[in-house]
Amino acid sequence: MRDRHDKNYELHENARTRSAGANINTGPRELVKLVSANAEVPEAATIVVIEKRALVRECLTRCLMAASGHAVVSFPNVDSWLEVCEDISASLILLSIVSKPNELETQREIARLSQQGNQLPTILLSDIEDPDQIVDAIGRGARGYIPTSAPLEVVVEVMRLVRAGGIFVPASSLMAARSNGRITASQQGGNGVFTARQAAVVEALRRGKANKIIAYELNMRESTVKVHIRNIMKKLKARNRTEVAFMTNELMRNSGAV
Repeated sequence: MRDRHDKNYELHENARTRSAGANINTGPRELVKLVSANAEVPEAATIVVIEKRALVRECLTRCLMAASGHAVVSFPNVDSWLEVCEDISASLILLSIVSKPNELETQREIARLSQQGNQLPTILLSDIEDPDQIVDAIGRGARGYIPTSAPLEVVVEVMRLVRAGGIFVPASSLMAARSNGRITASQQGGNGVFTARQAAVVEALRRGKANKIIAYELNMRESTVKVHIRNIMKKLKARNRTEVAFMTNELMRNSGAV
């Protein structure tokens, strides 16, 4: 155990002495640890990336390090991460999958990560945006699901949301949920004062989502989201978005929608 700790510390120091984005190869495990050269990042902020494809893994690691400012450790598979997980103080796992989320291999990987001692929140990164498969992944313990169609800044915001205790699913599953009447319930809760787009923004505010994520999910500009929020605040006579969330929760509770 001591040797592993010393090895990880050496990797950490080597990463800091090379240029930002340096690549460290340790053989079969292919551990890569990147630390921003601009600031001291607490070890607890470390992000774990698991991706079997070498080029994708390296690109993803470098991009996340540069965009988030956090240390990033990457592995080619779940087994290699579990070998050293006790020696690395991480806060989040980003599991990139090639197969469908509901395939047996992926289900086993999610279960293994969910059952590990420190129970780090796991986000899936996938090309597939099927609502049923997303719901299945969340039901099996994933705390977030990011489609590869999402821009990098949204990925960073999602990681912050999940690290803070939230759960993220992409627009496709939200649209499926709306088709089952969730947005209608929001409009009824607001006594019909909200437009359909405003009701969608209200639903996102109730879930504590940032403007960038709301803009991505609803396919609108962030400036448009801000306009909607201002108009919602006017209608409710709320002073900030926290009051909007509280007031709409009360309205929906009184109407029996929640």
